Amino acid sequence: MPPTLVSVAIGVLLGGALLGAAFDRRSLAVVGVAAALPDADVFVSLLLPGATNAALHTIVIPTIAAALIYYDTTRRNRSWLRERYDWYGVRVAWVAIAAYAVAGIGVDLFSTESVALFYPLSDRYYAIVGKFVLSTQEGIVQTYLTVGDGWLGLASPGTTGTHHVSSWLNPGDGERRLRLIESGWQAVVVLTAAAAVPAKTLIDRGDR
Repeated sequence: MPPTLVSVAIGVLLGGALLGAAFDRRSLAVVGVAAALPDADVFVSLLLPGATNAALHTIVIPTIAAALIYYDTTRRNRSWLRERYDWYGVRVAWVAIAAYAVAGIGVDLFSTESVALFYPLSDRYYAIVGKFVLSTQEGIVQTYLTVGDGWLGLASPGTTGTHHVSSWLNPGDGERRLRLIESGWQAVVVLTAAAAVPAKTLIDRGDR
């Protein structure tokens, strides 16, 4: 799976874009942790085989979290979150959910190692891999989604029982490697996030 550092970097970039007036070190830390949290299912895999990219990489978690925040902040007469943390807490909560879903789950979903997107409702892994090309000869070419029998299909390497997602804690091949950055585009994302945070802080100070 893509390194956790890359997920955190994407989460930080989302935080810089979406936190608005709630942007500070504390809120950015919350968003960064939310982006990294799905990868903690490698620890779950020590007790539950096949849990890597499944137990915490399920869309069920951010969906339930979003439903709870929506109910608390719009349907209840007195919002627990708003009374405790005011508008700041509400904004940070929504951005944290976005970081969890996009940076934590989405980055792995768009990789060959895949995620069990609907776990525990389904133990099947899914991966969205392919290309999107505009060709003068072939026109629009996309291979991310395939259509068969009227349904959209996603690539699936197997289930939690047949497909092993290698991690530094449970490598599968005996070699333990803590992957931080593995390619040029990942380095660009991490360096951009590292530069964006102080840049945004200086810009915000200048705008005041």
